Amino acid sequence: MNYRSIINILGWILGIEGLFMLLPLICALIYGEFSVALVFGGCVVLCVVLCAVLTRQKIRSDRFYAREGYVTVALAWIAMSLVGALPFTISGEIPNYLNALFEIVSGFTTTGASILSDVEALSHGMLFWRSFSHWVGGMGVLVFVLAILPLAGGGSSFALMQAESPGPSVSKLVPHLKATARHLYGIYSGMTVAEIVLLLLGRMPCFDAICLSLGTAGTGGFGILNSSVGSYTTYQQVIITIFMVLFGVNFEFFFLLIVREINDAIHMEEVRWYFGIFFGASLLIAIDLCVKQGSGFFHNFQQSAFQVASVMTTTGYSTCDFDLWPQFSKMLMLMIMFMGACAGSTGGGMKVSRILIYAKAGIREARSLIRPRRVSAVRLDGNAVDNATLRGTMMFLACYLMIYAASLLVVSLDCEDFTSCFTAVAATINNIGPGFNQVGPTCNFGFFRPLSKLVLIFDMLAGRLEIFPMLILLFPSTWKRKR
Repeated sequence: MNYRSIINILGWILGIEGLFMLLPLICALIYGEFSVALVFGGCVVLCVVLCAVLTRQKIRSDRFYAREGYVTVALAWIAMSLVGALPFTISGEIPNYLNALFEIVSGFTTTGASILSDVEALSHGMLFWRSFSHWVGGMGVLVFVLAILPLAGGGSSFALMQAESPGPSVSKLVPHLKATARHLYGIYSGMTVAEIVLLLLGRMPCFDAICLSLGTAGTGGFGILNSSVGSYTTYQQVIITIFMVLFGVNFEFFFLLIVREINDAIHMEEVRWYFGIFFGASLLIAIDLCVKQGSGFFHNFQQSAFQVASVMTTTGYSTCDFDLWPQFSKMLMLMIMFMGACAGSTGGGMKVSRILIYAKAGIREARSLIRPRRVSAVRLDGNAVDNATLRGTMMFLACYLMIYAASLLVVSLDCEDFTSCFTAVAATINNIGPGFNQVGPTCNFGFFRPLSKLVLIFDMLAGRLEIFPMLILLFPSTWKRKR
């Protein structure tokens, strides 16, 4: 284990987090919240000091493998969360540190599950920090580091990006990984600015437009009003719906469009299925609402499209209490909670590409029972999925189910009904935010006891980091200096 390189990278991560905290500090000053600005100023100083101390060590070896990558990513997100929770507690706006940690982990992992019953009681600086944490965690802070800093070790960059990026596999958009990271953040930032501009054109207040766009970009879901997005105009809700869907698309799709490889973009199978599932689920729910609850089709379709986009991309915004929808609509919502968005997007969940691989692998196995001698491959985008990817995808499901079952057992100690318990774990491990009943769109996670909150915090981190970086921390062999 290359401890010195890991410590060095953790130092840079905390230093960059300190730079990120300058933005809520400036926001607090703009709104005259000087005590809040002082809190962020102190946290910036702490981050800079920790960065200076941790990056002083001289790196003796440049060997950096997948194991170091997974450990670094997991520790980076844990360290970032532990420090990121301090402003809430020091300011007294979330006095309980565990609650503050739950809130910021939910922010960085783009989950959007909150322990707050009155969001509007927070200061502007803290509201901005919550929303900005979504934007930081959406693309990944280590991808940001790769875009601006040279890291030690020839293989460290790809190992880190592979460990942090969501989906069954990660690839370079261009030959140089640093350029790939810059392209990703360029697309990410450009789309965020575009949403802000369109919301401002719809006469949304500037602060609201920025915060909601940061949350949409990271597919996070922290609202700045107690009604989430329900009190905004139809135009503003439609713009947010469109961008939620776009941020759930594999960013390679946008890159291919930019470099005019339109044919390759159109033939991305995962993206086609993603849009098909989104429109199909939205239409079915709209029809179900028309039949069972009345009102016009277009209103129901607009509402269903918003909620399907919010849950499928794991954003978590809400315009209505979908917990009151008919059972068929709620069951569809539950199914797309697990499905999630595309690999290589800012969305969470199991990813559409994994669902496709599971379905195709199941069909292949069924056909092999009929014709045992026939050799066939699982194909995605016309290419055969290699055995390593297949094995990793299957192991992901196995570990996912084991963590889910264990979490369900612990969380059940605090829930009054099975639906609340089941969807609380689903909402956190899939980085969605709201569930049903006790953890529905109009409720929060504040009633859970400390043990359940710790389990749900682990679930949020495991879900965002694709399970394995968090699991690998638990194995003693991980920490041995030699293999």
